[in-house]
Amino acid sequence: MNQMNNHFFSRLFFICGFLMLSMNSGLIAQKNVDNKPLITIGNEDITVKEFMDVFKKNNLNNEVIDKKSLEEYLELYINFRLKVAEAKSLKMDTNKVFINELAGYRTQLSKPYFNDEKVTEQLIVEAYQRKLKDIRASHILISLNKDASPKDTLAAYKKIMDIRQRIIGGESFAEIAATESDDPSAKDREAIPNQRPFRPGNKGDLGYFSVFDMVYPFENGAYTTPVGSLSMPVRSDFGYHLIKVSEITDAIGSIEAAHIYVAVNPGADETEITEKKAKIEKIYAKIQEGTSFEDAVVQYSEDRGSASREGKLAKFTVNRIVPEFVETIKKMKPGEVSAPIKTIYGFHIIKFIGNEAPGSFETEKTALKDRIAKDGRAKKSEEAVIAQIKREAGFSLNSKNAQLFINSFDSTLLQATYDPKADMGNKKTLFKLGKKAYSVADFASFVGKNQKKQEGISPEAYGYKLLNEFVHERSIAFEDARLEKKYPEFGALMNEYRDGILLFDLMDKKVWSYAVKDTAGLKEFFNKNRNNYMWSERATATLFTVTNTSEVAKTLQLVESLPDDGAIAQAFDADSIRSVRIQPGKFERGDNRFLDQAEWKANSIHQMYSDVDNQTVIIKIKEIHPPQPKELDEARGMITSDYQTYLEKIWVEELRKKYPVNVRHELLDQISQSKQ
Repeated sequence: MNQMNNHFFSRLFFICGFLMLSMNSGLIAQKNVDNKPLITIGNEDITVKEFMDVFKKNNLNNEVIDKKSLEEYLELYINFRLKVAEAKSLKMDTNKVFINELAGYRTQLSKPYFNDEKVTEQLIVEAYQRKLKDIRASHILISLNKDASPKDTLAAYKKIMDIRQRIIGGESFAEIAATESDDPSAKDREAIPNQRPFRPGNKGDLGYFSVFDMVYPFENGAYTTPVGSLSMPVRSDFGYHLIKVSEITDAIGSIEAAHIYVAVNPGADETEITEKKAKIEKIYAKIQEGTSFEDAVVQYSEDRGSASREGKLAKFTVNRIVPEFVETIKKMKPGEVSAPIKTIYGFHIIKFIGNEAPGSFETEKTALKDRIAKDGRAKKSEEAVIAQIKREAGFSLNSKNAQLFINSFDSTLLQATYDPKADMGNKKTLFKLGKKAYSVADFASFVGKNQKKQEGISPEAYGYKLLNEFVHERSIAFEDARLEKKYPEFGALMNEYRDGILLFDLMDKKVWSYAVKDTAGLKEFFNKNRNNYMWSERATATLFTVTNTSEVAKTLQLVESLPDDGAIAQAFDADSIRSVRIQPGKFERGDNRFLDQAEWKANSIHQMYSDVDNQTVIIKIKEIHPPQPKELDEARGMITSDYQTYLEKIWVEELRKKYPVNVRHELLDQISQSKQ
């Protein structure tokens, strides 16, 4: 499954990157040369405008357009067009998998065309105002299916209102959340031996969030509830929520920070917590005494992923990290280093590097519009669009035929057992949309496929609900069928996605997957280029990390007297020495901070001490290896990548022979001169 996910995301990132090379950007180049063929690849002409649209989109730094930059980009563009030509020649665009994938992208790309601009503009303004604030809130959830019956809905509402009265009466919101909320994160998660550790519940505390971080109804409830107040029940697709807002502050936006981390095991006892707290405080004291934050990260942080980047975390927003982090950073200035703080994961010392707060409305507007198109609030806009589509299509409903048919429904519809076969011959017109008339039989077929069990609703009411869904579906289909003609830019975008998918599939076949499978070719390539893959100086060594100071002397004696790691490990076991971790291997400089401090000399033993905990590290260096070439298995990833680059180069040379390329350089001169 992980491999499938990795392949999907690689495919998606490739297509998105490809679109950076191919999305339209409006009028460029002089009108008198726009439609002239600049490039001919095989039998296909590519106009000046086609090429310059792509070039301008990819010129992200807005650099001066001159002949040199045009010619450099031209080579990249020709290579990509050659690959697309080959994919089409192989008829890869007729493959069923390709057709289905492109249809999936089309569904996503068409969504923005089903939004009303006036409604969208109101939603953009609302979203921007909310983007300027960060909220910290807690909630209690009573679960309820979005299609629940009136009876179940009433029962859930009564339960949430009873809870609200208890809180107003003085009971603790947090304690009620821990016992009554249907949100699993509110409750403690008990440990299961050998499966999962203990994890304390959040008692309803959702931490910090901003616009788009929560479902729209919940967001509305949070942003309209005053600080310190308790909301009325808020209905979402998940059920009813009670929201308690504890803090509203100016939005901090995108945050850049670094940390030094000391882990605390889930469910740790007080002794362990006290030890880890003492360790982080010693590290903080060293920073206070003059050790740089960055040096302290390298030496002491237990987050090895960020330690290689001076403790820097990937940029994050307030909803992406534990609230203690956000709470601390909001009180800091850029460049400041915090005192140690505790989270559910352990202890941290934070360095606040900086942040990017929300910009002006004009700078944020486009991104907000794109986000709204993908958000649940887009339904408001979509409803307005459906009404417009129906007006443009001259929608008319035959109310008499609709009522006669819907009145024929009985309890089988509510049990989702209605059989449409008896009504498939009913060709009476139900409604018209554009030039097409939809019959009672069409609707009966829709009902047969979409009926679901219902409670607390009459067959007639459910029938009209399904009719509305059918009209909605057909209205969307009517508009969707004419999108390419109505919006040329959409048609161009679909062409670009088509080429991107084709190119990915062909590159995977000819280069990426082929390089992995071609073991003989990979080995030959490596043998010809093996001096490009070198080890630096390395030491074959074993590190013995001792956490019990009373066992240090005995450990050192055994390391000095016994010939190999196996004999030493057996001696540890015989002498009941339990506090030693043995780490053998070949190390380059930089792999281990204790080894870096030792003199690199064959057959030598060194004793090092940690200055923030009770660890002693005994290092046994057995051999020093000078720089030497790596073996294939030692650098397979890097070698495979280079082999792929080599294969692609050879393949492109073959394509240039198969599809002759002709460039009209005099047109490049015209373009570059017109831009100076």
